[in-house]
Amino acid sequence: MRPIAILLLALGLLASPQTRADVPEVRFAQQFSMGYLQFNVMKHQDLLQKHAAKLGIPEVKISYIVFNGPDMMNDALLSGAVDIASGGVPGLLTIWAKTRGTPQEVRGVAAMSQQVILLTSRDPNIRSIRDFKQGDRIALPAVKVSAQAVLLQMAAAKEWGDAAFDRLDGYTFSMSPPDATAGMMSPGGDFQNAFTVPPFQNMQLRDPAVHIVLSSEDVVGPSTGGTAWTSKRFHDANPKLYRAIVDAMQEASEFIAGHPRETAEYYAADTKGKIDIDLMVGLLKDPRYKYILAPHAMTKWSDFMFKMGRIKAKPETWKDLFWQEIHGLEGS
Repeated sequence: MRPIAILLLALGLLASPQTRADVPEVRFAQQFSMGYLQFNVMKHQDLLQKHAAKLGIPEVKISYIVFNGPDMMNDALLSGAVDIASGGVPGLLTIWAKTRGTPQEVRGVAAMSQQVILLTSRDPNIRSIRDFKQGDRIALPAVKVSAQAVLLQMAAAKEWGDAAFDRLDGYTFSMSPPDATAGMMSPGGDFQNAFTVPPFQNMQLRDPAVHIVLSSEDVVGPSTGGTAWTSKRFHDANPKLYRAIVDAMQEASEFIAGHPRETAEYYAADTKGKIDIDLMVGLLKDPRYKYILAPHAMTKWSDFMFKMGRIKAKPETWKDLFWQEIHGLEGS
């Protein structure tokens, strides 16, 4: 048995093999980021229950499980331990390419956010990726597979050529964004560089010793950051419940646009961390931060990952990656 299965079994999360089509339950996998705020809003306002009731499902059991990176999350999804996963575009592309055309097929539910992701440093000698040297360390959510790891590979390929796309991989190590931020705010720690997520990266930049080395906009431009995905098994077995999930995500997106402070307060309550509410409200008002279900710039990610052999297939259009419920949106 794989380690993830053993862990989930121990936690009582491993699903039974029988169909769950008649069980009004949804288990969401979530990460440390502002990229998935729809889930926070849905949780606090009972939006899934609201939309499920409209479709004739009077009661829905909902749970949220926090993961730090896509690998364990995808294992949990394939094992049936969670129903809806969330993560960056590389996580979706990886599981889509791996399961495409199989009974375990996975596709996206929807995009969730566009946001700017920053590589920061407190080393005054590091101003670009060319300045990293032996002994330097870069904290990011998950080595090789996280959005930050792939962005770093994209930047390396742009700087030194495709053959050197993994040149900086050896400098990276896995650490959750809250822990990486705590380390970055402590001079004299064992690392001085972090590629995290908002609002943690922006909290780091409140320290005058911390500066920006690389922005995701330098690499891919405006692009979908957070996405949600699910299995064919769950999608096909629960058509009404699935429709309610999409509708709840849409209402949550609209709420975020109109109520940034309440949204920030929901997020702070759920993370149970030291979140600067005013800072986060400012980010939510920044036009570069969008919470929309339409995916954007998906092929920039898929073309790179396919070219570098990270995935064995690539989508012809963004619609190949997502279930049909959002195909009417204007994506790219």
